[in-house]
Amino acid sequence: MEDSKAPVSEHGGETSKAAVLGVAASSGSRRAATRGLAVLDLILRFVAVIATVGSAIAMGTTNQTLPFFTQFLRFKAQYSDLPTLTFFVVVNSIVTAYLVLSIPLSIVHVMASRAKYSRLVLVFFDAAMLALVTAAASAAAAVVYLAHKGNARANWFAICQQFDSFCERISGSLIGSFAAMALLLLLILLSAAALARS
Repeated sequence: MEDSKAPVSEHGGETSKAAVLGVAASSGSRRAATRGLAVLDLILRFVAVIATVGSAIAMGTTNQTLPFFTQFLRFKAQYSDLPTLTFFVVVNSIVTAYLVLSIPLSIVHVMASRAKYSRLVLVFFDAAMLALVTAAASAAAAVVYLAHKGNARANWFAICQQFDSFCERISGSLIGSFAAMALLLLLILLSAAALARS
């Protein structure tokens, strides 16, 4: 009777050891996956900084001057003539500053993969910055469209026929801003995935 009980207890011990090892392996793989998401989050934040800085600089340094009959009378177009484009530059600068300030917190997430509350804070502010940059890029895109096409009913002329260099610069600056929108959306999804795994 005693002999029959001994193998059962040994078998039970082996099963529990295997279960413990399985749980440890799954938690280790979960930590590795969360750390991988944190590294990707950090890389995307650097890329988003470059996109928003590029947009702000491209728009903020845009101007073109055209001569009109004489050298003394000239037409000049610059971004500050349109409040929408000024708003675009300000918003991209704000989003850039936020992304730079969020990089240290993202580095902390690489080292401490179980952080939850700081991830929630990033999700909240990432969503706010996404809303801001979407509003600015959409408004600027509408102005750029009018600059290219005009509106005959409202007597708005397509200025890009004359100010071609100005229009090329303001159109190009939108690319970085729309890229930043996509990157911020990815950052929110990555933070949500990391929170679900922790």
